[in-house]
Amino acid sequence: MALLLATPTFAASTRGFDVLHYAVTLDVDIPAGEVRGEATLRVAAEDAVLPQVRLDSGELVIDSATQNGKVLAFEQAEGKLSITLAETLQPSAETRVTLRYHGKPAYGLEFSAERNEVYTIFSTSQWMPSVDAPDERATLQLALRLPAQLLATAVGDVLPSRQLDDGRIERRWHLRTPMPGYVYGFAAGPYQHAVVPHGDGQLHYYAVDRSPAELRQVFSTTGDMLEFFASRAGIPFEGDYRQALVARTIGQEMAGLSLMSEAYGKRVLDDPNQLGLMAHEAAHQWWGNRVTCAGWEHFWLNEGMANFMTAAWLQHAQGEAAYQQMMSGWQTRVRALREKGVDRALVFPDWNKPTADDRAVVYQKGALVLHLLRQELGDDVFWRGLRTYTQAHDGRSVVTRDFQQSMEAAAGRSLQPFFERWVYGVGGEV
Repeated sequence: MALLLATPTFAASTRGFDVLHYAVTLDVDIPAGEVRGEATLRVAAEDAVLPQVRLDSGELVIDSATQNGKVLAFEQAEGKLSITLAETLQPSAETRVTLRYHGKPAYGLEFSAERNEVYTIFSTSQWMPSVDAPDERATLQLALRLPAQLLATAVGDVLPSRQLDDGRIERRWHLRTPMPGYVYGFAAGPYQHAVVPHGDGQLHYYAVDRSPAELRQVFSTTGDMLEFFASRAGIPFEGDYRQALVARTIGQEMAGLSLMSEAYGKRVLDDPNQLGLMAHEAAHQWWGNRVTCAGWEHFWLNEGMANFMTAAWLQHAQGEAAYQQMMSGWQTRVRALREKGVDRALVFPDWNKPTADDRAVVYQKGALVLHLLRQELGDDVFWRGLRTYTQAHDGRSVVTRDFQQSMEAAAGRSLQPFFERWVYGVGGEV
């Protein structure tokens, strides 16, 4: 049993196809809470002939599906969209499928009519048909058709806007690096906007309720966060980084974009030390976006890592006491899980209906285990192993074994006992 736990297997969903690129145009009606869209997917068959493409579509209503102008049959059930191709696609061959759709998403696309604001949170399939699995990466071109007075920010490089005949503006972006679909997104509203130079790029800050001066104050440490994480990852941050304060969210990472709430922004203004959430979302630009868990069963590689890296940045920026305070909080939460009888291994057998306690295992216990591994190895070996892991898997999806192997390579020895105890098992005293 110990051997089985030590070498877990992960089988990604056998989709039979790879989405290479999405081109999406959205008409967003904020007062009505509605969206109407057109999405063209460039799809490649994998190792066998492909008769059908199966996507996640949430509660969207698909109006039509076409392939090279040919109308396609499709079915929708339980948030899934099955599209029958006009002709089976041969292995490695590509085709394009265009979908037209509409809907009033209950979540995933958040409307704040009183603020004239709209923004995305998990999950992407609620506003564009897509593959939600974290091991599926694609590029994206996104166009938002919005009232001219609204400012918008989104993932990817900004492209020239287009003036529409009805007075609206079509704002456009191109995400040129393949990324998991769950980190696609945007925010739009009557924003104040501040810009700060950073390296070869810029930092952009957005909010409805904050002046540009206040935005610069809220996000004054962003540049230092990015530089710290880049040094630990061994990979620089490339391009512009954008942060927006929106009506309500617990925090949402996207590719080059992070969303936090207006209430959080006020907390930072009131207490400039309240920077954990901001650091957590910035850390995801490496651990979560660039290096992504291959399946939600290994979600701790995203969230436990981002939590731990938040503490590491606080240690760097605010001192040892800030780091120890976070570690103490993790210990308290894990003890509570054990007293409740719901502690479990970091690698889950599935992630179909996670509870709040399951998330605490992934976020808080995952971070605590990384702290314990840092203690086990010492700083030099630990940080060298983390750089090796991040650099080796940049742009890839990983399982826990990938992380273990990188840390073992840095340590020059097997870490099997540690991983058996703390990662694949429930661990010891904390």
